[in-house]
Amino acid sequence: MRRTEVIRGESRLEPLSYCFSADWFIKESAMHAMHPSLIPRGPDSWVKVDAMNGILAAADAEFWNSVERGMDIGILGLTRTLWRLLRRSTYGLPSHFDDSDSDSDVIDDTDSSDESLSYSISDDETSSDSEDEPFSRSTLSKSQRSPDEVQQLAETLASIRLRTRHHDPYEDWERQTRKDAFATARKELSASNTQFQTEQERLCLEESRKLVAQHDKRISEVRSWLENRRSEAQKNREALIQAWTARKSQLWNDVKEGIRYQEEKIARELEEEKKRKEEEERQRREEELRRTLAEAKRREEAEKMKKEEEERLRQEEELKKKENIEQQTQQQEQRQKKEFLEAEKASREQLGLKTEFMNWADTRYHLKSLKAEIAIVKADRNLRAAWGNCRRHIKPKVGQLTNDLNAIQAISQEVLNVLRPPTPHDFRVFLAILSSFAKDILLQAEVEITAEKRSAIPLAQLTFNILASVPEFADVFFAKLVQRVGGWPIPYAVPNQDYDGRKWESNEERLKVMGFRKSEEGNALESEAELSSRAAGIMRVYFLILQINPPHGPLSPMFQTTRYWSWFARILDEKSLMQSPITAELIYTALNVMGHDALQIWGGQWIKLLALIYEGVTVGFGSNRCIGGQTAEGRASRVRVQLEIERIMSTIT
Repeated sequence: MRRTEVIRGESRLEPLSYCFSADWFIKESAMHAMHPSLIPRGPDSWVKVDAMNGILAAADAEFWNSVERGMDIGILGLTRTLWRLLRRSTYGLPSHFDDSDSDSDVIDDTDSSDESLSYSISDDETSSDSEDEPFSRSTLSKSQRSPDEVQQLAETLASIRLRTRHHDPYEDWERQTRKDAFATARKELSASNTQFQTEQERLCLEESRKLVAQHDKRISEVRSWLENRRSEAQKNREALIQAWTARKSQLWNDVKEGIRYQEEKIARELEEEKKRKEEEERQRREEELRRTLAEAKRREEAEKMKKEEEERLRQEEELKKKENIEQQTQQQEQRQKKEFLEAEKASREQLGLKTEFMNWADTRYHLKSLKAEIAIVKADRNLRAAWGNCRRHIKPKVGQLTNDLNAIQAISQEVLNVLRPPTPHDFRVFLAILSSFAKDILLQAEVEITAEKRSAIPLAQLTFNILASVPEFADVFFAKLVQRVGGWPIPYAVPNQDYDGRKWESNEERLKVMGFRKSEEGNALESEAELSSRAAGIMRVYFLILQINPPHGPLSPMFQTTRYWSWFARILDEKSLMQSPITAELIYTALNVMGHDALQIWGGQWIKLLALIYEGVTVGFGSNRCIGGQTAEGRASRVRVQLEIERIMSTIT
């Protein structure tokens, strides 16, 4: 009745379509009030819908009560009404509940829910009316709602009521599924607990069995250990008894040994005293005999020394006479040789032939001139740089030589390109480069040919190629050759003064000119055997150069084949060189290199020369003076010369 009257009234109401256009807002507010876990997930999501039915029914009743009282209800007033209802009552629900129990506690019947909620609201009408009475009286005096507005509000509430009473099959299925899941989980938990208890019992049984087995094993080990300890104790006891018995026996033996030692010591002292007296008597007699013999020996030695002195004086006299005779003979030979050379001087000058001294003097002159030019190059930075650059290009080429003709020709051409570039070198630099190149060849010969004789072939061929292409290289190479091995390439015995008449400053300077160098083992000069080995390697290269037949005309006179015959003639004529072991070694080297070729060139004359050499190494020339002297190196070299001559002669058919 009151509702009808209010509807017919003229009071104005705000359109509830605006207030409830988002009906999920009211439900969301109610759900927050009931429990924090009831949180909607959007306008179309419904969680705990059954719990919302009572709240919305209470809101409906509150709304109509307000309408009957003529209140102007807006969205703010309706919201305050809903929150007040939610604060005053939970509508039969606990304020804090478990989600799992809420599904079973909510009443499915919406009609009964509405009645209970309406009843709860009616009980509170008096208090709510009294609270809102000033507000309602002031509102009714201002305006009344139109029938259309009341009709719109009624339709809106009917729509809300229809929405809240909707029955969702999905939620029924979800509740049933949760119940089935709880039942299945309880069943699985029971089975899992049963299985866990069974497994625990089995593990406990196994663990107890293991403990029993370990206990039995430990008892067995302890018993075994005790048995071993008892056995060891018994063994130790027996060992101690044996040691005690042995010690007791040893003590008695030591006592007996001490007594025996003292007895032997006394007997030995008596025997030594007897021997000492006998030895003193014997020494006294020997001393008397020695004095007698010494006196007699002294007289004999005095007589012997007198005779030896007389013999020495006689031998010295004979030696002086012999030396005088030999000196006179040598002077006569030198005079005859000088006269012979003077007689042939004109013909020698006409033919361009020189004596040994002239060759040596020319070589020494070229060597000193070359050193002076090199000193100038070393003093000038630019010249020294150009010289060093060329040396760095040439030296590796010498080390790369092999016994291959094509490789030798290629290296020869590379060396020639360095020696004679498109822009010629300064003449001093050119001489310095030639000197360095000659030194590299000779050093390579000293090192390699001693170990392998065939390595001299490519060195000789390279040297020959440069000699044939660079005429200035002949004097430089021969000067360096004489510098390294002395007068042996000429051959010539170095005199007591230089070519210009200057006396040597020391004997060491003269030995250095003779070819001796510092020994590798120290600062002392090398031995004659070391010089012989080094000179043989260098001279092998020289003899191989003499062996090569030049295709484009003769070389310098010192590198022509005729020098081979001159070398043998001069060395056999120089008696001061015949006793040196170096002579025998160099004769063997010369015969080994070119002995057979000389037989083809000079024929019978060469055979006569070989016969003379053979006599010199076997019988000797007068007073048993053999070629090479009496040293071990000389005898070994003579044997090699003898075998080489026999090999050459065996080729004659």
